[in-house]
Amino acid sequence: MKPEILPPEILLVEPMMPAVEQGLDAAYTVHRLSAAADRDRLIAEVGDRVRAVVTGGGTGVKNAVVDALPNLGIVAINGVGTDAVDLEHCRGRGVRVSNTPDVLTDDVADLAVGLMIAASRRMMVGDRFVRAGQWPKGKMPLARKVSGKRLGVLGLGRIGEAIAKRAEAFGMTIAYTNRKPRDGVSYRFVASPVDLARESDILMVAASAGPDARNMVGRAVLDALGPEGLLVNVARGSVVDEPELLAALTEGRLGGAALDVFADEPNVPEGFYGLDSVVLQPHQASATVETRTAMGQLVLDNLEAFFAGRPLPTAVV
Repeated sequence: MKPEILPPEILLVEPMMPAVEQGLDAAYTVHRLSAAADRDRLIAEVGDRVRAVVTGGGTGVKNAVVDALPNLGIVAINGVGTDAVDLEHCRGRGVRVSNTPDVLTDDVADLAVGLMIAASRRMMVGDRFVRAGQWPKGKMPLARKVSGKRLGVLGLGRIGEAIAKRAEAFGMTIAYTNRKPRDGVSYRFVASPVDLARESDILMVAASAGPDARNMVGRAVLDALGPEGLLVNVARGSVVDEPELLAALTEGRLGGAALDVFADEPNVPEGFYGLDSVVLQPHQASATVETRTAMGQLVLDNLEAFFAGRPLPTAVV
């Protein structure tokens, strides 16, 4: 009699879409960390059997958890960002890492443009104005035009380039800054974030996060953007110095902001709440049924490839 072959065991750090969790349950023994009454105890009990970790891009996995899983072979990230996973630590442990790029590019770029329009045209303020019954009593102040403005893109990767292409349809003048100039693009390269902000009406933050990008958008950049400027962030909250941003807005040194990401999600500084110059979103850039389904499928595909000994479709490490 052949011994029973048990499915590989994985650690699911946070809940996923039902279809993704169903796919995981069908192929693996899933240990749900977020549902555990005692997370440390769960890891201690199953750690030596866990071969894979599945997590979200914003949540990642701590090094202490990685080290508590001696047979870990892969961290599959459901998201494009990898800043919440210590890639060098995983590499040193021989642990593979995958993410879900490309499939969310369009949605993030779409929301970025939507935020730019919503903040410039004060759409959220207008919505509240109508709902509060204020329209019969008077008119709203004029808003700001989007078409023809100068757009600075901080980080011209996949998402930054997709935003820039959409902005072309608005007749915007587009410049960007990157670690180095990009080949094959027609947009003007500017060497520093401060210089880019100084030459922009709207600064779009689409840069990859990481230690070298932390608080990249600080007081100098915000003051260069100025009292008529608009900051849009669809990257990571850590890229923007949040206290400096709030101070610039409340003091009138910055015209407005549209934010999908924050430094300590889901905790948003309450100072933003009362500002009509700010549009806030709960990290929704990739949050469509179509894209989250495609992202989840990439997670499943990477896990399947790993356990079959095939190359990972979207390997990071």
